[in-house]
Amino acid sequence: MTKFYGTGVALVTPFNDDLSVDHQALHKLVNYNIDNGTDYLVISGTTGESVTINKQEKAEIISTIKTANAGRLPLVLGIGGNNTAQVIEEIKSTDLSEIDAILSVSPYYSKPTQEGVIAHFKAISEACPTDIILYNVPGRTASNMSPETILSLASSCSNIVAVKEAAGSMAQYHKLLQHKPANFLVISGDDDLALAVTLAGGAGVISVIGQAMCSDFTKMIKLGLEGKAKEAYQLHYKLADITSLIFSENNPSGIKAVLQAQGLTSDKVRLPLVEATNSLKTKIVEFLKAYGN
Repeated sequence: MTKFYGTGVALVTPFNDDLSVDHQALHKLVNYNIDNGTDYLVISGTTGESVTINKQEKAEIISTIKTANAGRLPLVLGIGGNNTAQVIEEIKSTDLSEIDAILSVSPYYSKPTQEGVIAHFKAISEACPTDIILYNVPGRTASNMSPETILSLASSCSNIVAVKEAAGSMAQYHKLLQHKPANFLVISGDDDLALAVTLAGGAGVISVIGQAMCSDFTKMIKLGLEGKAKEAYQLHYKLADITSLIFSENNPSGIKAVLQAQGLTSDKVRLPLVEATNSLKTKIVEFLKAYGN
């Protein structure tokens, strides 16, 4: 599973002024990440505004990213939800060629018991022809997938190979790292904790800020994987302010403001999200000027 070590990035979905998908900007963003050291790409996750992307648009986004990537980096595709049958149907109806794994979020809104979460992912595991990365993000799902649940799935389902853990709890990360099967990966879903998790034995990160600050962010994670904490933390502190800024209002409004300032994409988002405030945009531009980006 070395293909999921290092820095994966949860790509945004760039939009034109009319809020149609900007495929030219998406192609440019993929190449920017490949050229600057990103290790793998995550398609249609939360940061990609997956809940406001329709089925046809999602297929077109996948096609654009596959074309731009041209087989250079591993690809992870977001397929998840709180309707188990619907998730399975999407898996079965999606062309998963060139897709190395799916990223499947823990069921949201319904707030199932841990037994329900296990049953949900076991059903998905049986239906899925490729590897699965679990995604635990209780701040969005309103339900925490416990370490015991994750470890149970890791032990019982051979194609569940990793978890993107984003509960924001180092204690939860440590419990997973202490008890996980040897070949199961714990991937940080918290940009601010990514280095600490990597140094503790994690496999790296699926990042939001990493797609904008690729060079230094990927270098930081590589140093973390090598156990070079002092050098890695120098980069962590260099990036700390921008990492905090992009989540101060909403994701992906913050990261899209950064990408706009870099000339990579527009900052357009679909309702119910709104663009970053002028105050936040000013802080981002000031940071980038001081950073030399």
